[in-house]
Amino acid sequence: MSRVLDIVTAVIRDADGRMLLVRKRGTTTFMKPGGKRDTGEDDLTTLARELEEELGCRLVRAELLGHFSAPAANEAGFSVQSATYLATVAGDIAAQAEIEELAWIDPAAPGDLRLAPLLTDKVLPALLART
Repeated sequence: MSRVLDIVTAVIRDADGRMLLVRKRGTTTFMKPGGKRDTGEDDLTTLARELEEELGCRLVRAELLGHFSAPAANEAGFSVQSATYLATVAGDIAAQAEIEELAWIDPAAPGDLRLAPLLTDKVLPALLART
C-alpha cells in the first residue's frame, strides 16, 4: 500500500514564461516549490508559508491549476498528491531553508535536469495545455 504525501505546490513563471524549480539539499531532483500542510492549514496558507520559508517571497495571487498525483521524487514507497497553483509572487526570490538550488526552465523544453515525476507526467502537460 502506497503512503501519500499531501502537498501544495506553486507554478511560478517569470516575464519570459520560464518556470521556477527548486532542488532540496541532499537530493538530485528538481521540483516545484511548496510543501506539506501544517495542521489546520488550507492550501493558500500552506503555499504562502512555504514560499516565504523556501524562497523568501510573498504570495500575491494563486489560481488552481489542478490536483495531481504521482510517485514521490525523494521518498521511496510514497506518492505525492498535490494541489498545484499558478502563483504570482512579490519580492526577491532566493534559495533558503532546505532549498539548495534554483533553476528556471522553459516548460515546453525543460532541458536535461532531473525532474520530479509529478512535474513531468502531470503538471507540465496541464500547464502546456492551457497556453
